[in-house]
This record gives sequence, C-alpha cells and structure tokens, in this order.
Amino acid sequence: MDESGGLRERKKAATRLALHEAALLLAAEQGLDRVTVEEIADTANVSRRTFSNYFSNKEEALFYGDTLRLRRLLELIHERPADEAPWTVLSRAALRLTEEAFLKADPAWLTRRRQLRGHPGLAAHQVAAYATIEREAAAELATRLGGDDVALRSRVLAAHFLTTVRVAVQHWMDHPERPLLDTVRTALAAAAPAAAPGPAHV
Repeated sequence: MDESGGLRERKKAATRLALHEAALLLAAEQGLDRVTVEEIADTANVSRRTFSNYFSNKEEALFYGDTLRLRRLLELIHERPADEAPWTVLSRAALRLTEEAFLKADPAWLTRRRQLRGHPGLAAHQVAAYATIEREAAAELATRLGGDDVALRSRVLAAHFLTTVRVAVQHWMDHPERPLLDTVRTALAAAAPAAAPGPAHV
C-alpha cells in the first residue's frame, strides 16, 4: 500500500472510531432508543451520508468497539504456534486480548459500555458478530485438530470458548471490583475441556 493509500485507510479508521465514540457517548447520556443517526453524525462532525458509508445503523456503530476486539482475538489465535494445544491457543489469545484491549481502555469508555450492556438493541449485533467470529475461529482450530469429525469439534470448541469469554466479560462488568484479567483467567480454567484434542500425530 502506498503512502496516500495508507493515509486514506487511517482517516477511515479514525472516522469509524469517532462515530463509534459519538454513538456510545450519546447512548450513555440519552439512552439508546432516543439517539438518532443524525445526532451521532453531528457529534462526530460528519454528514449523515458519511455515517451511512461506515455503518448501516446506530446499533452497528455502537458495537464497533466490540467488533474490533473480536477481530483482534482472531488475529491473536492465528498467531499462536501451530503445535500448541487448542485450548492453550485460545486461552493465551484471550488473555493477551484482555491485556491489550481492556486493561488499557479509557475508563470513560468502559463506563459508557457498561451502561448499555444487555440492551436488546445491541443483542442482535452481538449474536451476529459472535456467530461470524465463531465460524472463523472454528476454521482456524480445524487446522490444529486431528481425528474424526474435525469440522464439528472445531465449531463446538470455538463456540464454547467464545461463550466463556463473553460470560467472563459480562460478569466483570457486573462485578468490576475484581480485575478483569483474573476473571477471564478463572473462567477459562473452569471451562477448559477435560482433554482438549490436539494435532494429529503420525
């Protein structure tokens, strides 16, 4: 990518983030149901048309931060060594993401996101986002598993893992007095398969 192309991509990323932060701020202040796309665009100093170039609705804009973290989780899974046991791969990726994305997060962002947890308007986006990540995580895990029924087992393992991470984060949002890293680590240990199958050996 040339320098001008890189600059365009950075500007696009900055605009997406500005719209996300504006949506989160307004939803926390007014309630998600009262916020309009026009207000979000105005707060981010862009046009209504520009908003539509990046997000299809306000719920998608609100969930953008979560989407970024889920995509990063996939990257971290992919980067793990090929000979690591699958649950180790998943657990270490989740703990790394926790350190990167949550421990350094803006406290104001966390407060606003906590206020919106469980809102039905975001539930559909959460389900869709996790379903997409589940399929991609399962595809990655399938390359690391041996034995029979790899496609099924990798999908089950990916779903089990993502549910564990989601529940751990939600539990922490309800009980923030305990460090998130400890909560995630405890949840992963509790959910670890008794004998997670590893790569096939010839």
